[in-house]
Amino acid sequence: MHHHGYLWTGPRERFDQEGNRRPPHPNPPPLPAGEDDKDGHKLNQRYREAAAEFRSGDLPPMETALWLMKPPALIQATWDEPKEAAAWLGDRLAEYALRFMSDADRDSTRLAILVNSAAERLGWGGDVSHGFYLERPSFLSLALVCCSPNRAAPGLDCPKQ
Repeated sequence: MHHHGYLWTGPRERFDQEGNRRPPHPNPPPLPAGEDDKDGHKLNQRYREAAAEFRSGDLPPMETALWLMKPPALIQATWDEPKEAAAWLGDRLAEYALRFMSDADRDSTRLAILVNSAAERLGWGGDVSHGFYLERPSFLSLALVCCSPNRAAPGLDCPKQ
């Protein structure tokens, strides 16, 4: 087993576009009833856009394990040891802490607890995901995802084989 690290920062409005953060449903919507079916055309267009955005876009997925479905280029780093992955998380938390909107999120004791619990969770094969509001109106998403296999989604292939 190994672990991949993912990082995303961007406008909160973009992060809030949940439809682009979900994998496409296996059954697409029905085809429009005809040329006059504007709602049907609109629904099909939105389905195609959301499916394309999920597969190729950089937005964090709604479920942490689904990062494994994203392009391999989004992987920030890969580790065999949970403590190394947790150290990366700690480095990212320290890097962004001054930009956290909440004073409580900046607390060094709290951040150390997050790093220690990440190492523990990765050690038993769990994923780790944290999100922080940054200076308005940005959001930071950090994820550590177990690979080969992932406990939450064992059927997903590793994006970097």
